[in-house]
Amino acid sequence: MQQFTTRFTIATQGQGLYEFTRDVQRWVQDCGLETGLLTLFCQHTSASLTIQENADPDVQLDLTEFYARLVPEHMGWLPSYHGRAG
Repeated sequence: MQQFTTRFTIATQGQGLYEFTRDVQRWVQDCGLETGLLTLFCQHTSASLTIQENADPDVQLDLTEFYARLVPEHMGWLPSYHGRAG
């Protein structure tokens, strides 16, 4: 069984959704893989991976607005908040 590993660094500018599907697709294609298992590990305390089909461009806007309401950019009511973006 062949195994491949790589590291993706996603440049971010604060809270938001960041698309990196093309980076992953390019890497898989460069490995010459057609069938397999892909594991993505997000090594950050306040980040997560969201998988959605992107069939409708409004979905990303809906998600952005949902997360903005769920977790506002400036959460001054939290005692541990120091005004820094994660």
